[in-house]
Amino acid sequence: MSAASETLAKELRLVCGERLALHVNVAGEITAEVPTAELLAIAQQLRDAPELKFELLVDVAGVDYLDYGRSEWRTEQASGSGFSRGVDEAAGHTLRGERRYAVVYQLLSLTHNRRVRLRVWCEGEEDPAVDSLTGIWASANWFEREAFDLFGILFRNHPDLRRLLTDYGFIGHPFRKDFPLIGNVEVRYDAELKRVIYEPVTIEARILVPRVIRHDNRYEEALKSAPAGAARG
Repeated sequence: MSAASETLAKELRLVCGERLALHVNVAGEITAEVPTAELLAIAQQLRDAPELKFELLVDVAGVDYLDYGRSEWRTEQASGSGFSRGVDEAAGHTLRGERRYAVVYQLLSLTHNRRVRLRVWCEGEEDPAVDSLTGIWASANWFEREAFDLFGILFRNHPDLRRLLTDYGFIGHPFRKDFPLIGNVEVRYDAELKRVIYEPVTIEARILVPRVIRHDNRYEEALKSAPAGAARG
């Protein structure tokens, strides 16, 4: 851990105490994991404490850990296959998805010119929910709407939690790992009704074999049928 990261970790401990679980990656970046019930209180301290002053919320992202540790993947200290494939239990993840959804906040301190990553686990799996941070950082408004739209994460007390990227009639949440790749419905414009309509997805089987067409005298039919050893002009 770099000196700057150590200083930041000490100040986070000083202000927030043991309520934060701190994780440092190989690049020296700090992820502070906060209990769901403490999210609002800790976010307020991160913004207002003179030692921290994280005035700016840069981004909010949803994370789906449905297949975390099940598929083959590689970490810094483990192989990508077999019994040694990487699951960093110290990082707060689980193998079997007992905690599936998380929300990650990227914070920037303009005063001290440093960053921290804040992560909170959602309550519930089918309808994951956390408290909205729009009352602390106004920039959370659209970020949280995006996470709701794509992951189905509910942000309690959000002033206007509507879809942001998909259509109003869209079914499901595209970034969930259990969302069908073919989608649930398809959209087309009906010329007779003069409006957009939604229909069940229709998939036609296609043979995806590339076909190469060459306009070359070597592939003329007359040459193909010529006897072996015949002279070609």
